[in-house]
Amino acid sequence: LSTLWYHDHMAGHTAQNTYKAVSGFYLMFNHLDAGDETKGFRLPGVPGSSFYDNIKYDIPLMICDRLFDSNGMLYFDLFERDGIIGDKFLVNGQVQPFLEVEPRRYRFRILSGGPSRFYQLFLTNKADKTAIPFWQIASDGNLLPRPIKVTSTALAVAERVDIVIDFTHMKGQTLYFENRLIQDDGRGPEENVGAVGSLHAPGNGNFILQFRVKNSGVEDNSVDFETNPNVQFYTLPSIAAPRVTRNFRFERFNGTWLINGKPFSEDENTVNFRIKRNSAEHWTWQNNSGGWMHPVHSHFEEFQLMRRNSKVIGPGNVEYARKDVLRLGHGELCKVAYRFRDFKGRYPLHCHNTLHEDHAMMQVWEIDDVGDTNTKP
Repeated sequence: LSTLWYHDHMAGHTAQNTYKAVSGFYLMFNHLDAGDETKGFRLPGVPGSSFYDNIKYDIPLMICDRLFDSNGMLYFDLFERDGIIGDKFLVNGQVQPFLEVEPRRYRFRILSGGPSRFYQLFLTNKADKTAIPFWQIASDGNLLPRPIKVTSTALAVAERVDIVIDFTHMKGQTLYFENRLIQDDGRGPEENVGAVGSLHAPGNGNFILQFRVKNSGVEDNSVDFETNPNVQFYTLPSIAAPRVTRNFRFERFNGTWLINGKPFSEDENTVNFRIKRNSAEHWTWQNNSGGWMHPVHSHFEEFQLMRRNSKVIGPGNVEYARKDVLRLGHGELCKVAYRFRDFKGRYPLHCHNTLHEDHAMMQVWEIDDVGDTNTKP
């Protein structure tokens, strides 16, 4: 269970087709994360009268940026390989919309739909330019072990975060999701997230979504993390010893995007490496591409981030979670752990800047009963 999404994946045309909105959310629940704030973990959400009704106060938000021509038509540059940066921000297909909210707690499932922009989102009071804290409760793969109070959340293309905002004491106010991360082209932000100088000043970023808080609301039965900050969700499993450690370099050469020196092969019989079913592996991902950043995505199985450069990722870090996308910054080397289970099949590993993916930063791997020990696929 988690905040998942799906999109077209046609080789060589993924960027174009997802740019034209061939994508959507796929939300999963269980008896604890139930979509009902009176049950289980009591996360914000009130079910409708039938299975197919929207769950109130649990709202998916797909954020992306687009370019439009002088006729108001969607514009996509077929000859751009580095990445496309739009000047209009869309939320669920609408350009910089507003949302009326009750003075109560909401769960927002935020997805960066691409194609190339990274985000660092703040909840901003535009009047006094203050950043209002909120709670991050989940990432790509599932709920965090416990909620973490933050003043912003970072997203690369295809990453998801679930957050809880409490509007209870904000009656009558107007607030904004503001992206303050500095990024002027498809290469990525000027600096890695959290670096000095990486952000616009408060109030000078991109205002993406406006919240209009009503003066009255309804009953709120969801858990209040301010009074219950130590709510426990799921415990991450211990990291198993790896059968093999594989190393991947994300590179650029002669205008082509490469993994370990090679582009994606269009030969359907090419498999770059094979994983033994029911085994554990560690992978290192290194960004050797110079000024570009890469959201690295592996299909099928989620990973746990162990280390970002020299920093060990542990409890209390918003990246201490099950994930399927990793924000690989300038010059960074990250180590992740996988536990492959009882399915077999063929899947891709790729950069989720979809322009990089199409040109051709992708590999194919397969799970079988034998596997290999190729440390540099």
